[in-house]
Amino acid sequence: MNYLVHLLIYFDIYVIVALSLNLVVGYCGMLTLAHAAYFTIGGYSYALASLKLGLTFFPAVCVAVAIATALSLAVSLPSWRLKGDFFVLASLAVQALLLSTLNNWADVDAPLGTLRNLTNGPLGIPGIPKPNILGMQLTQPASFLLLATVLATFSALILRRLKSSPWGRVLVSMREDELAVRSLGKNVKVLKIQAFAVSSGLVGIAGALYAARVGYLDPSSASLGESILMLSMVLVGGAGNFRGPLVGAFVLVALPELLRFAHLPDALAANLRLAIYGLALVLIMHLRPQGISGEYRIN
Repeated sequence: MNYLVHLLIYFDIYVIVALSLNLVVGYCGMLTLAHAAYFTIGGYSYALASLKLGLTFFPAVCVAVAIATALSLAVSLPSWRLKGDFFVLASLAVQALLLSTLNNWADVDAPLGTLRNLTNGPLGIPGIPKPNILGMQLTQPASFLLLATVLATFSALILRRLKSSPWGRVLVSMREDELAVRSLGKNVKVLKIQAFAVSSGLVGIAGALYAARVGYLDPSSASLGESILMLSMVLVGGAGNFRGPLVGAFVLVALPELLRFAHLPDALAANLRLAIYGLALVLIMHLRPQGISGEYRIN
C-alpha cells in the first residue's frame, strides 16, 4: 500500500511539473530545457527557508515560488526574441548556468545557508523537514499524499482557468502567428515574460513538494536528463491542451514501475527495462507524433 501511495505522490508532483511546462511549450510553442533547474531552485528555496528561517510549509513554499518566478527572468528577458533551435540553446545555457551555480556555491568551512555556502555544492542539503501545517507535521505517506493532491489540483485549476481566459487565448494566438498578434497591438515580450513567470512559479511548488517528501536535495535534480524527462511528459502526453500533460505524467511515472514487475533475467533486468522503456517512447512518438492526447504538434 505504501508503494502505491509513494507512486501517487510522485504522480501529483509531476502533474504540476508537466502542466506548468505545457504553458510554455504547448500554449506559447517554445521548447525549453531549463524547467528542471527551476524545479530544483524551488526545492532549494523551500529547504533553506525551512531550515534557516524556520518557516512552516506554506510560507516556505511561497518563498520557493517567489524565487523561482524571479529567476525565470534569466530565460525570458534575454531570449524573448529567439525562436526554434536558438531558443532551445538559450534555455539550455540557462539550465547549465543554474546547475553550475548549485554545484559550486559552496565553501566547506562556512555554515550551510550562508552567502559563502548557500547550496552546499554537490553534497546537497540533508535533513529537510516534513511539512508542518498548523502545528501538525505530515510524517505519514497518506497525509502527504493528501497535501500533494490538493496542491496538484490547485495548480491544475489555476492553469485551466488561465487557458480559458483572454490571456490564455492570446498565448495560443501568439503560438500560431506572432506577427498577427503584434499587429493587434499586443505586447509579445510581456506575454512571454508572464508565461515563463507563471510556469516557473508553479514548478517551484513541485520542487518544494519533492524536497519535503525526499528530505534531501542535491544538484542532480537540475540535470539535463531531468529537463528532458519533464519535456517528454508534455510531448508524449500531448502539448497544447489540458489533458495531455496529465496523460504524459501518468505514462512516464507508471511505465518504468510496471516494467519492474516483468519477469526479466536478474543480470539483464536493468538494461532490458531501460531498452523497453526507450522503445515504448519511440513507438508512441512514431505512431502518435502529436502525443497520446495531443492537439498541437511541435515543429
